[in-house]
Amino acid sequence: MLISVDQDSPVPPYEQVRGQLAELIGDGRLPVGSRLPTVRQLAADLRLAANTVARAYRELEAAGLLETRGRNGTFVAPGRDDALDRLHQAAAGYAAEARRLGVPPERALALVRAALDAIRHD
Repeated sequence: MLISVDQDSPVPPYEQVRGQLAELIGDGRLPVGSRLPTVRQLAADLRLAANTVARAYRELEAAGLLETRGRNGTFVAPGRDDALDRLHQAAAGYAAEARRLGVPPERALALVRAALDAIRHD
């Protein structure tokens, strides 16, 4: 798998893993139905704690990008629609730009929340 973790990055390791997996799924390099390594295997490969990888997987599952099939493993989820795919690509672009500009993830998320709140009040 094409994932790496920069231990010197200000971005937490789980977020690096989550973001890279989301990008691989979003651009089709990890197609629907692809089986991901187990949490323990990916953690060992990346020299991370298993809980770090588990958190990334949980967040991707909550976002509808992954599905866990019990002991059968974790897979790229089917049934995403085009609108979610486009929104995911926009989010990945936003995240990359925030990182490039040195904006901490918490601040970048706060900006998105503020923008969504502003739309709700229109």
